[in-house]
Amino acid sequence: MQDIKVYEDKMNKTLDNLQGEYGTIRAGRANPHVLDKIKVDYYGTPTPIQQVGNISVPEARMIVIQPWEKSLLKAIEKAILTSDLGINPTNDGSVIRLIFPELTEDRRKELSKEVKKKGENAKVAVRNIRRDANDTFKKQEKASEISEDDLEEVIDKMQKLTDKMIEKIDKAIEAKTKEIMTV
Repeated sequence: MQDIKVYEDKMNKTLDNLQGEYGTIRAGRANPHVLDKIKVDYYGTPTPIQQVGNISVPEARMIVIQPWEKSLLKAIEKAILTSDLGINPTNDGSVIRLIFPELTEDRRKELSKEVKKKGENAKVAVRNIRRDANDTFKKQEKASEISEDDLEEVIDKMQKLTDKMIEKIDKAIEAKTKEIMTV
């Protein structure tokens, strides 16, 4: 019998990737994951911001970054300003504060469209994995490596797996959209 584990792993990676992308979309509340892609120039080396200081969320709409070395304040501030975060950091000489403004209704709608688009892209990726798997199994059946019954069974399993993944993606889209639209 054919092993669909490889394809299941690929689909799970697609879902993980989607949830990672959703983590970087700010929804009015301060989420330290919005800083995940920001790199700070640490003695000439681009270093993730989490590796140069402590990041905390003291209030619902504020992130505080306390660098381990005071000399990094300017570099962290610069990295945030040049990122696509769209927030001006405030530097008081010992910590950097990021204050997240309340989202406007238009911005919420825009973000929820972005969430749906990313979700649709993930669904397309999952369907492409299913297609690749089915093509592989059909070639194996043609080469007499598996029987026709095995082929039908494995294609049915792939369809059930695809349906399960699409359902998980739909739930992720729904959860993130609800988070964004909640004022």
